[in-house]
Amino acid sequence: MMRKFGAHPRDRADLIQLLREARRDQIFDDEEESMLEGVLDVAEMQVRDIMIPRSQMVVLERDDEPGQLLETIIESGHSRFPVIGEDRDEVVGILLAKDLLRFFVESGGGRFNIREVLRPAVFIPESKRLNVLLRDFRVSRNHMAIVVDEYGGVSGLLTIEDVLEQIVGDIGDEHDPDEISYFQRESDGVYTVRALTRIEDFNEEFHTALSDEEYDTIGGLVISELGRLPRRGESVELDGIRFTVLKADRRRVYTMRARFPDAPPVGTG
Repeated sequence: MMRKFGAHPRDRADLIQLLREARRDQIFDDEEESMLEGVLDVAEMQVRDIMIPRSQMVVLERDDEPGQLLETIIESGHSRFPVIGEDRDEVVGILLAKDLLRFFVESGGGRFNIREVLRPAVFIPESKRLNVLLRDFRVSRNHMAIVVDEYGGVSGLLTIEDVLEQIVGDIGDEHDPDEISYFQRESDGVYTVRALTRIEDFNEEFHTALSDEEYDTIGGLVISELGRLPRRGESVELDGIRFTVLKADRRRVYTMRARFPDAPPVGTG
């Protein structure tokens, strides 16, 4: 391998080629090679490439009662939440689920003051590189950052898990819908769907007629329509069904939201 490129790889493309040749020579396996490439990719990617879009952020409202906050926390299964004031552009801090749970265990009927337990929110630009952000996460011990656009408005959020998944692949947990079933109903006409769902099974479940002549899975069909691997938050419409990517990394799509034509408009019902 070294004879092919000289003493050292000349550029990033040479280095990746060396990694792939090393994998073919069984110096390391496919997963190890993929992780090494992931490390290189993280240095090239920006926050905007993988952030959770504003519309998909699970937030808590500062003035909600503790019972309402707890309901959202239990339903989402997350451990950290942006807390907002008047709207999503006013993020006043981060609430850790354990701090609210401690109140229910230790309060003895006292009043919950969310301002006393809020952690400071970290704000980052969309253009920040992922390798720099990962280093900042390590140094500051923060696990979540709020992403802002050039005008100062909130455009999304990012967690340390999101960055690490670009290196090691999907980090699943018991709250991930794609670990539960291939289809999960969210509301009338709206479902969470695993990208690996076979098109034949999707058609049978929802009485649709999506073509499976060229691709076997819903994820493959969506990737084909876009002509590339989609980012989280991107959408495409197929036979009247709008598919929105919920979870993806640099290697694959994991879950999508399928919104059927008869679903109520967003923000109603």
